[in-house]
Formats: sequence, C-alpha cells, structure tokens
Amino acid sequence: MKLYKLLSFCFVLATLTSCTLTENIYVNDNGTGKFSVDMDGSSLMAMAGDQLGDQMGADAKKNIDSTFTFKQLFERKKDSIAKLSPEAQKELKKLENFVVNTKMNAEKKEFLMTLSTDFKNVNELQDALQSLSALQKLEGGANSSTPFAKGLGDNNSKLSYSYDGKKFTRKAIIDKQKLAAKAKDSAADMSKMIFASSTYIIKYHFPKRIKKVSNPGALFSEDRKSITIQYPFTDYMENPEKLNFDVEFEK
Repeated sequence: MKLYKLLSFCFVLATLTSCTLTENIYVNDNGTGKFSVDMDGSSLMAMAGDQLGDQMGADAKKNIDSTFTFKQLFERKKDSIAKLSPEAQKELKKLENFVVNTKMNAEKKEFLMTLSTDFKNVNELQDALQSLSALQKLEGGANSSTPFAKGLGDNNSKLSYSYDGKKFTRKAIIDKQKLAAKAKDSAADMSKMIFASSTYIIKYHFPKRIKKVSNPGALFSEDRKSITIQYPFTDYMENPEKLNFDVEFEK
C-alpha cells in the first residue's frame, strides 16, 4: 500500500469509532529522550466489516506492518506541499524526523499506529497531533466530510514542554482567535460526539524519583520515576489547559 494512502486511511479509521491515544515521553539523565504518540483503534476492527473493505479493497484482508518516516512521505508529496501556505509547510517540517509504524491484523482485530521521534532536549518538543492537522491539507487527504479532515488533533492551542532536572512542565496556551473561529464551525458538534468516547493518556518516564505532581489524578509507578494520567479526549480537544501540570523531583 502506498504510504500516503495508508496514512490517510488511518486518519479516516480513527474518525469512525472511539480510540485511545497515548502520549509517551522518556527522558534520559542527559536530557535527551524519545517522544511518541500511540493510537489504538482496535475496537473498530471488531465491528468494521464491509466499511473496511469499501475503504481499502483487497488491502483490508491483509495484515499490515509498515514503518516509514514522514521525510519519505514528504519527498513523494513535495509538489503538493509546495502549494501549501508557508505556515502549513512550517508545521509539516516539524514532523520530518517522526517515524510512523502501523500494524493492522484483521484476524486479531488489531489496529495500532505509533508516531515517534528522538529528541536532544525536551524543550524542543511540540504538539505532534497539532502538526498532523497540516497533513489534512495535502491533496488526497482524509475524507473532507470527517471531523479529522478539519484537523486531526487541532485543539487551538500551543503546547510546550520544559525540563531542567528539577522540574518538568507541560503547558498548553489557548489561541483565543482560533477558538472563536472554531465556535462558529458546524463540524464542532460532530467532532464532540466522536471524541466523547475516546481517551487521551499521558505516560511520562523520568531518570529521577518524582516528589510531587500538580495533577492529583496522576498515578505513580512503583519506583516513582513514571506517571500516568488519563483524560477524556474531549479535554484534549476542547480544554487543553486541563492537561497542564508540573512535576517536581526529589533532590
């Protein structure tokens, strides 16, 4: 299957049912690390039936285990990318170093997609899902009738991370102008219904023991070096500031 066809189908797939998205960050002693977003849409595989066949034809009956980089994808779509606005091209540039792994097994009713990248400093990370919204503007993107075609993960905010060895911060700042424009978008209600049963999970892993987390719902690992926080996906989309929190470490 062609890379863009596969990626476009994954986005369409995600709009058809509830899914779980997990944001993972692994921070090493020297501040480097790995970032990933995992999307589990396996629940759809159990009920998709003919819809999968209509979307993918013979490919729907195959097991898929595909890995590629956005850099490869962008090279193939360079003519279409050149037609995008400078702002959209800048957003796509942020995804160049991301690796995409997709696994689909019809027999096991499994559908998993992971977007991952290494980083030299956690401060350089930005919202991957926000950047993915620019993909929908490429020629041949996901079905324009779906809410994700309006922007996968576009929650009208700017997300930043910071880490200095003593404290870690996740902070999203709302873009009020974009939020006002979204309020007038008739697709917003449809998006809300689809995302209502989806979940957004944060899993962060640090090289130091955690002293405290500002979010009272955080669950600690046994060694207190990892936290897990679960949110309704509607919080990520409509109230991204709810996902803001600080982590303080033991000395």
